[in-house]
Amino acid sequence: MFRRTFIAGLGAVSVLPSGALALTEGSAKTLIDQLVGDINKVISSGKSESGMIRDFEKIFARYSDTSYISAYAMGADGRRASTAQKRAFSDAFQSYIARKYGKRFREFIGGRLEVTSVRKVKKWFEVDTVAYLKGQSPFKVTFHVSNRSGKDLFFNMFVEGINLLLTERTEVGALIDSNGGDIDRMIAALKQSG
Repeated sequence: MFRRTFIAGLGAVSVLPSGALALTEGSAKTLIDQLVGDINKVISSGKSESGMIRDFEKIFARYSDTSYISAYAMGADGRRASTAQKRAFSDAFQSYIARKYGKRFREFIGGRLEVTSVRKVKKWFEVDTVAYLKGQSPFKVTFHVSNRSGKDLFFNMFVEGINLLLTERTEVGALIDSNGGDIDRMIAALKQSG
């Protein structure tokens, strides 16, 4: 369970505008190397949990395609949401992800992520990493990297086959249902979740 919740929260990062340089294997690897480096710095920083969560939110905002991830998480309900609701959801979702997964940083102290391979898939790249945690067997974490937003960002991740986008869509859908389909109430509840 820890593997799913900690690593899933790391998922979501990059895209390039038309006329920008094409995404390459090297640039996809560089993005994830930088992401992993920043995560490893926070893990070993000795900061308080709240300090780590603030840093994690900045990392998520910097390396993930947050608008794509939050739109996917909202699913079909996003079609009936106003522009203001979509923006409010995206902001709440980013903070929710930071709280939900950032709380797990303490369990990751002494661990690390390492990039192991990169391969092109359609118009994006899969970047495989291995997570090493104290007292656990190493496990695979795969990031999907794109430049469709105008810069290189990750837009999904898989932890031992568990899909971040699908997991969060299911959880957000359940939150919408539990709030009677009311998007504003769901956003308010999301701000308290994680």
